[in-house]
Amino acid sequence: MAVRPSKNGKKRRIVVYDTTLRDGAQGSFVTFSVADKLLIARALDRMGVDYVEGGFPGSNPKDEEFFASLAESPLKRSRLAAFGATRRAGGTCEGDANLAALERSSAPTWTLVGKSDTWQVDTVLQTTPDENLAMIRESVAFGVASGHEVIFDAEHFFDGFTRDRDYALEVCATAAHAGAAWVVLCDTNGGSLPSKIRAGVEAVVERLAAVGRGTGTGIHTHNDCELAVANSIEGIAAGADMVQGTINGYGERCGNANLISVVANVVLKLGLDAMPSGSVARFTDLSRTVAEIANLALPAQQPFVGQGAFAHKGGQHVAAVLKDANAYQHIDPALVGNQQRVLVSELSGRGSVLSKAREFGLEIDREDPETRRIVQHLKELEHRGYSYEAADASFELLLRRLNPEYLAPWRVVDFTTSVRRHGTAVQAEATVKVEVGSDVYHTAASGNGPVNALDAALRKALIPRFPALKGVRLLDYKVRILDGAAGTGATTRVLVESGKGSKRWATVGCSSNIIEASLEALLDSLEYAARA
Repeated sequence: MAVRPSKNGKKRRIVVYDTTLRDGAQGSFVTFSVADKLLIARALDRMGVDYVEGGFPGSNPKDEEFFASLAESPLKRSRLAAFGATRRAGGTCEGDANLAALERSSAPTWTLVGKSDTWQVDTVLQTTPDENLAMIRESVAFGVASGHEVIFDAEHFFDGFTRDRDYALEVCATAAHAGAAWVVLCDTNGGSLPSKIRAGVEAVVERLAAVGRGTGTGIHTHNDCELAVANSIEGIAAGADMVQGTINGYGERCGNANLISVVANVVLKLGLDAMPSGSVARFTDLSRTVAEIANLALPAQQPFVGQGAFAHKGGQHVAAVLKDANAYQHIDPALVGNQQRVLVSELSGRGSVLSKAREFGLEIDREDPETRRIVQHLKELEHRGYSYEAADASFELLLRRLNPEYLAPWRVVDFTTSVRRHGTAVQAEATVKVEVGSDVYHTAASGNGPVNALDAALRKALIPRFPALKGVRLLDYKVRILDGAAGTGATTRVLVESGKGSKRWATVGCSSNIIEASLEALLDSLEYAARA
């Protein structure tokens, strides 16, 4: 990939513009409250993102409240941008409600979107190409005259560049002549290939240089062809010095360019500067924080920051990375704040087991026959339905229980559960009999279901003897049917995620009886907590 050099011989610095709070919020299942938006804005600000686009103040009260909050307590490092459109066809800037809302937002930067495709101008705006140019020229000049930095987003640029190259370039030049600090080229429908992105960016960089106003070029891509990150990087290589995108790629339809991946590639692969030093090393935390606020699960295979991004499962792969991590990793995970993970499964060899054992502080000899027995036992368990890839706590306990010196902290002698309907209410009760040393505890509890009741009964029996269990919370409960053809008699795998304070762990249970599988996972969780 040919990367355009800087003009002054210094390393190029790419300006990062985040639009998670506006474009990202348009994604399916993404809903931010004002409080959510403020939390994300502050996180981006701490990270040193150059621009945070807060929203569209002319479109809804929520965004107006957001901008009002930041007017009272501004961001410290990032520049706040408010998004809006050029004036309406046939109207004036002074009488335009959208531009008035931008003014009320008190944001120092206005990002104005305008059409750069003649087909869009004719079909969607239903105006003339000349009037569209006037709308752009007058709106940008209006913002600049009122003391704001103006960024112009050339909507549908690459489609327009293909359809009418001269007009698309004239749109960009018009914005630059009017005083725009940046002209950002948008692959709005997400249908362009990297070669098309490069051709468009190179043409605009050349045209803006001829204007002579120092206007920068930016790139804004969508992921409809799963090329948003690649197209952003191609645009930067071709000369764009600003990149727009969202954290985790949230956005309408298939999403926007994922800034996490774009910036990581720009810094670690292209060797360009972006954001303050050390920011990339905090990307995993940023990605997961935003996902948590959005209440969306982060895909395990999310590049750079997902839990599976540096996970190794196959025995041959694990054996190789234990010798040298570079064998199956493109970077050191620590560079983005992530870590290597070794997964244990039926594909595991001794290397996987040894690696996991070291994580738990257990020393196992690779050549010891006991190690081979552990590997074989693991594969037999996986064949029966157990899976330890996402249940490290259960796997640690499995290794400890295979040690002849292992002593169980307790033993469940008996348990019962019952569910009955009383009027319109459904009630669940559970009893457990637990041995702790020479003592036997027989407790009962009710709950909103049999598993909840069992959990409550176990805690009632164990907490007096194991106070470390206080504060342990059930964070997630997942059930998977392993052989659906067996119907209600199918083997069930239950995965339980628990936590205490900031620590989290996961355990697994497996049985043809869902209550028994749940109890097994719960008992592992409590034993892990008691030993922590």
